[in-house]
Amino acid sequence: MIVKRSVAIKGHRTSISIEELFWNCLKGIAARRELSLAALIAEIDRARGKEENLSSALRVFVLSDALSRLPAPASEAETSPVQPALRAVSGKG
Repeated sequence: MIVKRSVAIKGHRTSISIEELFWNCLKGIAARRELSLAALIAEIDRARGKEENLSSALRVFVLSDALSRLPAPASEAETSPVQPALRAVSGKG
């Protein structure tokens, strides 16, 4: 379910519509980094490309965070066919 929330970025209010799961992940990431949710969103906003909308940037950030915490396979034999795609998405391959 898409949830719309309003946040302040650089002193301006903006509405963001993303799935509840992504909001929950963002809250968890913010807590892990000892940041407020607004501070984390402002950090992501500063880092995104000008052509990328904020909702997409938040989703990609959550995915990148999740991928970065996956354990590395112990050997090439354990690498699934999905691993090259995951590395490409995460920028690590």
